[in-house]
Amino acid sequence: MTNEIRLAFAHPSERSEATSGPDPLDRISLRDHIVEVDIGAFQQERGQMQRVCFNVVVEVRPLSGAVEDDVDRILSYDRVTEAIAHELAAERLNLLETLAERVAERILHEPQAMRVFVRIEKLDRGPGALGVEIVRSRKASLAPVEEAGEDEAPHPRVVFLSNEAITSPYLTGWIDQLERDGVPVIFCVGAGDAPAPRTGHAMTQRRIDLLSIEQNAWVLASKDPRCVVVNTRTELDWAMKNGQFCVWAPSKIVLDAVDGPSAQPRDAVALGVWFAELVQARRFWTVGAIPPEGAKLPVRAVPVDAEQF
Repeated sequence: MTNEIRLAFAHPSERSEATSGPDPLDRISLRDHIVEVDIGAFQQERGQMQRVCFNVVVEVRPLSGAVEDDVDRILSYDRVTEAIAHELAAERLNLLETLAERVAERILHEPQAMRVFVRIEKLDRGPGALGVEIVRSRKASLAPVEEAGEDEAPHPRVVFLSNEAITSPYLTGWIDQLERDGVPVIFCVGAGDAPAPRTGHAMTQRRIDLLSIEQNAWVLASKDPRCVVVNTRTELDWAMKNGQFCVWAPSKIVLDAVDGPSAQPRDAVALGVWFAELVQARRFWTVGAIPPEGAKLPVRAVPVDAEQF
């Protein structure tokens, strides 16, 4: 029992050795790799960088033939640190468990990787290190790592509707026309006409302003059953691939973005341009609103009294 307790807190390399079979695999390890990252489910952790320590051990398939001192024949340590950096850059996460799963999955898609031990610890959340450790093997990692090229990803048309456009008698006709075009469409809106509460505090005001936009997104959804409110990239990707009209509810994507928008929620058109660039939109249209300057994609302004685009 004493040995089991010791192994429970031992470095993953010792746990790997202790649980190996009669034909142990070679191992590479990354020890005490510390990165500052914004992560955590608690509100007080948002926007706060904290130190996170990674310890990773990868059991690798033995090479056939001599290594010949050729780096291209082995699983490089850089691939392990790149897997960590890639998942940290993808989006802001709440849970270490989610991060560990994603890092392990990405490593296991390396041809030589057979089993991986991932330990992640927060160093600044208490008197000790708070963390999680997982073990995953190649046979349990069946989902492919998505590395879709630009041609494989949907390129939607993002359309910003002003409040006047949302209540326009032409709205149904505009949606009919967009449906005939056959291009994936994501609608963006700003806050409704009713003033949002003012808090005098930047972080809480940002949340309230984002929620005001989401309320208005539901107003748009009530105007036409083809409009479905979505708030995650997974939902957006599915909807675009299946011909569904989306209305963007921005809170989750904005707050979870590693490199978030400089535009504030009250500048809803500029926020829409940021989102359009994020989803690699074909173009950005505004209906009844003036588009901002400096967009990196084609922009078109449509008058709110136009019966057709």
